[in-house]
Amino acid sequence: MKPVAQIFRPRTQALLALLLGLQLSLPVAAVSLDDLLNAAKLGDAGAVTQLVSQGMDTNSTDQNGNSLLILAAREDQPKVVEALVKQRGIKLNARNAAGDSALMLASLKGHAEVVQLLLAAGAEFDHEGWNPLLYAAFEGRLPVVELLLAKGANPNVKAPNRTTPLMFAARNGHEEVVVRLLKAGVDLDWKNDQNETAESWAIKNRNTDIAGLIQASRKARAAASGK
Repeated sequence: MKPVAQIFRPRTQALLALLLGLQLSLPVAAVSLDDLLNAAKLGDAGAVTQLVSQGMDTNSTDQNGNSLLILAAREDQPKVVEALVKQRGIKLNARNAAGDSALMLASLKGHAEVVQLLLAAGAEFDHEGWNPLLYAAFEGRLPVVELLLAKGANPNVKAPNRTTPLMFAARNGHEEVVVRLLKAGVDLDWKNDQNETAESWAIKNRNTDIAGLIQASRKARAAASGK
């Protein structure tokens, strides 16, 4: 007669295998989503590509509506962005709960390589309301401003409060961005909903060098037009 342990060992092993299999399979979806989101943020393009190829949604989002593309763009992960924009069905212009797209956040943070990838993929850049150029000018991101203007962005675009890129750059002391926008022929005398112009805002914030640049540009334009 076989010992009791030998009789029940195969059944015990089979039961353990079944239980382990259930434990491993039940949380896969949840764990995989977390893994996918983290991979996008941390720049693991290989993991992102693998998980998407296994059936994960390319447009998966976190609790704040940030898609994989938005997370990768925000965290300056160009390899992940490059991998995602090649995916079929990717939503280039998806917005998060705050209303920001991948291109808007990359522009805000000055991630020029990511901005270039998104523009090349066809991301929207010249839409109404807050947009990439306004964000880039606000933060003084000159390389991003250059990329957007080269792509054809409207240098006189208005924020919801009627403020232009020049006004934001002048207010915040971003002289190089101001110079670039002046070269683009921006409106010097536009007033926002606070009745401020770029020049008056620069003066109010003690950015006198910038105010001087705007004044010089106005005089040069007047001379060129014969006024």
